[in-house]
Amino acid sequence: MSGLRGALERISEGAAGRDAAPAFPREPLRLLAGLGVLALPVPDPVSSAGRRASFAEEWRVLRAVSRADGSVGRILDGHLNGAERLAALAPEPLRSGELAAVAAGELVLGVWGADPIPGEGEPARLVKTAGGLAIEGVKTFCSGAGGVDRALVNVRPPGGEGPPLLAYTDLSAGVEVDRRWFRGAGLRSSESHRVIFRGASVLALLGEPGELTREPYFSRDAVRTAVTWAGMADRAVDCALGVLAAKHAGREPGEVVSLAAGRIVTAQRTADRWLEYAARRADERPEETMLPFAASLREAVAAACRTILDEAARACGSHPFATGADLDRARRDLELFLLQHRLEPALAREGRRRILERRQGEGR
Repeated sequence: MSGLRGALERISEGAAGRDAAPAFPREPLRLLAGLGVLALPVPDPVSSAGRRASFAEEWRVLRAVSRADGSVGRILDGHLNGAERLAALAPEPLRSGELAAVAAGELVLGVWGADPIPGEGEPARLVKTAGGLAIEGVKTFCSGAGGVDRALVNVRPPGGEGPPLLAYTDLSAGVEVDRRWFRGAGLRSSESHRVIFRGASVLALLGEPGELTREPYFSRDAVRTAVTWAGMADRAVDCALGVLAAKHAGREPGEVVSLAAGRIVTAQRTADRWLEYAARRADERPEETMLPFAASLREAVAAACRTILDEAARACGSHPFATGADLDRARRDLELFLLQHRLEPALAREGRRRILERRQGEGR
């Protein structure tokens, strides 16, 4: 993609400043929009089916953006998820009009699924008004809040009974962003705030009840998140190797440091292989679910990321973290993002399935 390298360099150069003074990363997203990055999942022409970029290309770009700035990558991750769902599910003529705006870089999307815990407000619900459907209530971890233009919001149906609905929502009015809620050490400019809906207009309900978890989209969302983790881990690898090279200028690194570097590179290559296979599979069989493969992939990539962070800290020592160097930011971003996703339930389901398959096979 022509011009991407220069844009990534500019995004990377500004990452520390955005981390120090958090705000929605409008300039990075403007740069990416101008290169067509926001349009990667959008059909061309927009009235058709399919996508203008392969999953392999989309995920390569997402990983590179996440390497430049984890917060920008987090917002782009959500936008790409949302654009894919919009293309697949929105009714016409809304679909073509919104996709054209996305392709032109005029709309940035989010996908907001997290409900508040007790004490943070009533979970978001769908309400009927004289002007049509609207949303009342609260969502949390709303990445891009105050900056994205539309959100696919997982909401409770009127009355609160039944599976959640996926509401494509206009965020230009009826939305209050609680910027005091998100005070995390990492992903500071992802603007992942608590949002209070006060009659925000629903442009359309997408799909069926429980739509957010429908396949093959849900497992692809899961892989896309792992791609974002890998990009943040790439940043940690770059930073760690840079620190070690500087510390051992003019002399051979010792065995302990060399072993840590070897483990870092091995973990990165492990993530590479998993994601390369996932991209090939998604492109070859786009209509097939990636469950339960996605659960194993996410567990493996998360483990590789943690190995990278642990070995980097062991080899580099406290100085990069005490001084707030790039390695410190990479660690804060990645650790927080990994914590937002519980991997154990999906992995346990896969393990249980394999045990039962084996038991049934032996019973024949």
